[in-house]
Amino acid sequence: MSSAPVILAFDTATSNCSIAITRGDLHEGKVVGALSFDSGVTHSKRLLGAIDWLLQTTEMNIDDLSALAVGTGPGSFTGLRIGMAIAKGFAHGKGLPLIGISSLDAIAVEVRSERLTCVVMDARKKEVYCCFYRCEPGSRTVRCSDPAVMPPDKLVALIKEPVTLAGGGVRVYNDIFSELLDESVEFLPWIVAPQAANIGFLASGSLESGNFLDIDSATPDYVRSSDVQLSLVSPLTSG
Repeated sequence: MSSAPVILAFDTATSNCSIAITRGDLHEGKVVGALSFDSGVTHSKRLLGAIDWLLQTTEMNIDDLSALAVGTGPGSFTGLRIGMAIAKGFAHGKGLPLIGISSLDAIAVEVRSERLTCVVMDARKKEVYCCFYRCEPGSRTVRCSDPAVMPPDKLVALIKEPVTLAGGGVRVYNDIFSELLDESVEFLPWIVAPQAANIGFLASGSLESGNFLDIDSATPDYVRSSDVQLSLVSPLTSG
């Protein structure tokens, strides 16, 4: 275990900012230290200070780190931009590989179900970010769809088999899901926000395979355009 990669990871996709230092992967990994706090959706004033505090508390220094991992979303546009900017600056300044992990994937790995799993995050505007997963033999969670954004009733229409729902969107749209899905649905409302420890563990595999982000060009996975982007595109499309 001592030779396993040590990764500093954080996620700012939701109002819950999660930071962790991990050693190893999902199967044999260890959380060296972790913290989370709810600071709204900006995180800009507390994230760097929290990272510094965690490093000091765990008696780790930059030279101990093998890589830096960041949750790429989807989620809050502001939170994702801040998280990516800090991750890129930190990785560039310290000479560390930068690894991006889907915030949806970080939630999915907490689910242990033989059913089809759907991670649902609140996308606001009466929509959800969602992605489907299956747990293969050996407890390996794999995607079986691309991340998408849609109204919750449209998501329900895609579900044709028993399903487990997890993520913050479960609480927000529980009434709709309960009404439109029968007893074949299982709710996991306590699995809400992406945890940085899971991002660190998932990033261990990416580090081994050399799957890094380009620090200069990396961007979050917003899944849908921001209001600003839409306002720029719409007049050209309608004209």
